[in-house]
Amino acid sequence: MKHSELIEKLTLEEKAALCSGKDFWHLNSVERLGLTEIMVSDGPHGLRKQNKDKKAGDLLGSVPAVCFPTASCTACSWDEELLTKMGEYLGDECKAEKISVLLGPGMNIKRSPLCGRNFEYFSEDPFLAGSLASAFIKGVQSKGIGVSIKHFAANNQETRRMTIDTVADERTLREIYLAGFEKAVKESKPWTVMNAYNKLNGTYCAENEWLLNHVLRKQWGFDGVVVTDWGAENEIAKGIAAGQNLEMPGSAGLGAQKLVTAVRCGELDEKALDERVDEIIELIMKSQETLGEYEYSKEEHHEFARTVAENSMVLLKNEDGVLPLKKGQTVAVIGEMAKKPRYQGAGSSQIVPTALDCAFDAFLKEGVGIVYSQGYDSSKSVTDVKLLADASECAKNADVAVVFIGLTDEFESEGFDRDSLEIPENHVDLVNAVANANPNTVVVLSGGAPVVMPWLGKVKAVLNAYLGGQASGSAVVNLLTGKANPSGKLAETYPLSLADTPAYRRFPGSMRSVEYRESVYVGYRYYDSFGKDVLFPFGFGLSYTNFEYSAMRLSRRNIKDTDTLKVSFKIKNTGSVAGAEIAEVYVSDSESTVFRPEKELKGFKKVFLEPGEEKTVTVELDKRAFAYFNTEAERWAVESGEFTVNVGASSRDIRLSSTVKVTSTDEGTTAPDYRKSAPTYYTGDPANVPDEEFAALLGKPIPYVNEPASTEITINSALEDAAGTPAGRVVNDLLKNVFKAMSGGNPAQERMMASMALQIPIRCFISMSMGVFTPEMADGLCTILNGKGTMKGLAKIVGGLGEAVKHIGALMSSI
Repeated sequence: MKHSELIEKLTLEEKAALCSGKDFWHLNSVERLGLTEIMVSDGPHGLRKQNKDKKAGDLLGSVPAVCFPTASCTACSWDEELLTKMGEYLGDECKAEKISVLLGPGMNIKRSPLCGRNFEYFSEDPFLAGSLASAFIKGVQSKGIGVSIKHFAANNQETRRMTIDTVADERTLREIYLAGFEKAVKESKPWTVMNAYNKLNGTYCAENEWLLNHVLRKQWGFDGVVVTDWGAENEIAKGIAAGQNLEMPGSAGLGAQKLVTAVRCGELDEKALDERVDEIIELIMKSQETLGEYEYSKEEHHEFARTVAENSMVLLKNEDGVLPLKKGQTVAVIGEMAKKPRYQGAGSSQIVPTALDCAFDAFLKEGVGIVYSQGYDSSKSVTDVKLLADASECAKNADVAVVFIGLTDEFESEGFDRDSLEIPENHVDLVNAVANANPNTVVVLSGGAPVVMPWLGKVKAVLNAYLGGQASGSAVVNLLTGKANPSGKLAETYPLSLADTPAYRRFPGSMRSVEYRESVYVGYRYYDSFGKDVLFPFGFGLSYTNFEYSAMRLSRRNIKDTDTLKVSFKIKNTGSVAGAEIAEVYVSDSESTVFRPEKELKGFKKVFLEPGEEKTVTVELDKRAFAYFNTEAERWAVESGEFTVNVGASSRDIRLSSTVKVTSTDEGTTAPDYRKSAPTYYTGDPANVPDEEFAALLGKPIPYVNEPASTEITINSALEDAAGTPAGRVVNDLLKNVFKAMSGGNPAQERMMASMALQIPIRCFISMSMGVFTPEMADGLCTILNGKGTMKGLAKIVGGLGEAVKHIGALMSSI
C-alpha cells in the first residue's frame, strides 16, 4: 500500500466514512490528517457542477459551462488528437470550478440503437470506443484532473437499468463489452472507474468479484478507485470485498456504519478495507495537488467546441453537388431547430451552456440570403397544417431549401429507451412537403442515435449534425457553406429498420434479465458477416473532395503472433479543396474453428490533405488484432492461418487488401468449436439463436428460464414490480400523475422522471435520500406493497419520520 502510515492513524470509523460520500458530489475528508474534501461532477462533454444559487431540489440546476459535442458526435471525428485536446479544455474548466474528478467518458457499447443514453457513448465498436476514450482521458488527466470511465459493465439499456441482469457469455464480454474499458485502463490509466447499476450474470456490478477484482484489478492492473454509479450500491461490505472503493452518493452514515459492523463481526477483513481506503487516499492526495485558483477563456473554449463539431459531423448524402451552398443563392431555412437547436442530450449530462449558436443567426452572420419558416412546433409530434403550408411556400421560391429536423428530448433521453427508430411525425411530413416544393432540398439531422429516413430518396443532401454542442449552429453553417469541409464518419451503423438489428428480439429483455444471444455479432460485425443491407454502413462519410488509396504494403508476409505487423499505404487528395480522410483498417480471419465476425476494426488514421497532396499512412497491428478470447484457456489466442488485412473508407468500401500468415506461439491452446452445439453462430442468423445453442455458449442453463418470478416485494424490488398488487397499483398511478404535473407539460421530462422513479429499487430510496427515507420506512413500504397490513406498514413509516426530519436540510442542499 502507498499510504500505510496514514492508514494506521485512521480509526475504523474514519476508514469506513472514506468509503461513502459526504453527500451527492463530495467525498468525505479527514482534516486532522490533511485529507481534504474533494468534489466530483457529471460531465462527459461538459461540466454539470451544481449551482449553489439554484432552487432547492432543482436536480439540473448547474453553473454555466461549455457544452462540447456529445460522444456520439465526437466519435465520428475518429480523431484522437482532437479528443485529447477536448479533454485538456475540460480539464481546465474542472480546475477553474475546483472539480477533482470528471464523471466520464461513457464507454458502453451501442448494442441496440434504441438505448436512450447512446448519445453519451462512442460507438458500436470497442476498438474505436477504447481508442477515443483513451485519448480523451489523457487530455483531462494531463491537467491533474481525474476521470471516471463508465458504466462498467454491460449497461447497454436504460429500461430497468438498476434491476436488470445482463446474461452474456464470457467471450462476448471480453471481445465486445469489456475490450474498450480494457484499452482505456491499460493505455491511459484513469483515476477512477464507475461501476454500472445492473447485475452481470447474476451479481450486481458493484459487488461483482469476477468483474472488479479478477478482471479489472488483477488482469488489467487497475490500481485506482472504483466508484458506484449514483445509487448502484447494493451491499457495501460485499462491494468492498469485491474491489469497490466508494459508495455514491453518501448514505448519511448508513453505509459507513455497515462497514464498521461488518469488520467487527468478521464479515469483512479489515485488510481488504485498508486496501480500498489506500486507493481513496491516493485519489484525494492527487486531487489536492491541483486545487487552487484558475481561470479559462469561455470564448476560446466556445470556438474550440465549434472546431470539434465541424470535424465530427457527417455528410451522408450530396447529390449533384448541391453542397456546399453557392454564393448568391437564396436559401430557405426551415424548421424550428434552426433557431432552437437540439445540441445535447437529456438527463444527468445536461449542461447550462455559456453561449448558444443557432444556424439561423449563423447564416445571417455569413451574409447568406435566407428566408425562414418554422415548419413545426418542437414540443409536439402532430403536424400543424398551417406551418406545413407556410414551409412549402417558403421553399418554393428559394434556390435551395435547408430543413432542420431530428430527434427531440421526448424521443431520446437518459432514463428510458426509444420505442422505434422514427423521428417525430411532423418532422417527416415537413421534409416530404419541402422536397415536393423544392428539388434542391438539404436535410440537417440532429439527434444522438440512428433513425430511419423514409424521405432519403426525395432530398439531395443530408448532413448528420448529431448533438453538436453549444456551437453546433455555426458549425453546421460553416459546413453547409464550405467554410469547413465535412470529415466525420459514422461510428455506428444506420440500419434500414429496427427489425434488422441483431438485438431486436432481445431488447430490452424481460422484467428480470436481458440475454445477449447475438454474442459478438454487434453492429457492423453482424450486418457485414451475414450480408444485411443497411442504410449507411459503419465508417461511412462523405467529403467535398475525393481520395484515392494505393500502394498497400505489409512489412512481412509471415509472422508469429508475438510480432508486430506494419501496414502502410498511400492516400491522395484528388479533388480541388483541402480535406481529411479517415482510413480504416480491418482484419479478417480467413478460416477459423471458433466463430468470428467477417471483419473487425483494428486500426485507423485520420489524414489531412491539401488538393493534390499524397501521404503515406502506417498502422501497426499487434497480437490482439488477430486474436479472439479463448474462454477455456482464459487468455487471448490466435489460430494459426491466413488473415486478410483490409484498408477501407468504410466497413463496406474496402479499397485495398493483402494477406498475411500468422503462426500461433501458444501451442497448448485449442480453439473452442461450437459448430455442432451452436451452429447458428456459423451459418444461421445470430439474431435468432435457439435456447439450447445459447446455453451451449454460456456453458450452463439459461438463467430464469422456467423459473417463476417471486411475487414478494423486497428492498431490491422496484415500484414497477409491485404494479400488480392493489397497493402497488395505487402507488404507481399516483406517482405517474405527480410526475405529469411536475413536468410542466414536457413529455420527455415526465417520462424520464417516471421511468427513473418506478424502475429504481426501493433500497435506493434509502441510500440516495441522505437519511430522509430510513430503512424502517422501506420496511413499512414493503409491508404495504406485499399486502401484509397497510396500518402496520404506515406505523413503520411514521416511526421513521423523526429520523427523517433531521436530514431533510442536508438532502435539499446536496442535490
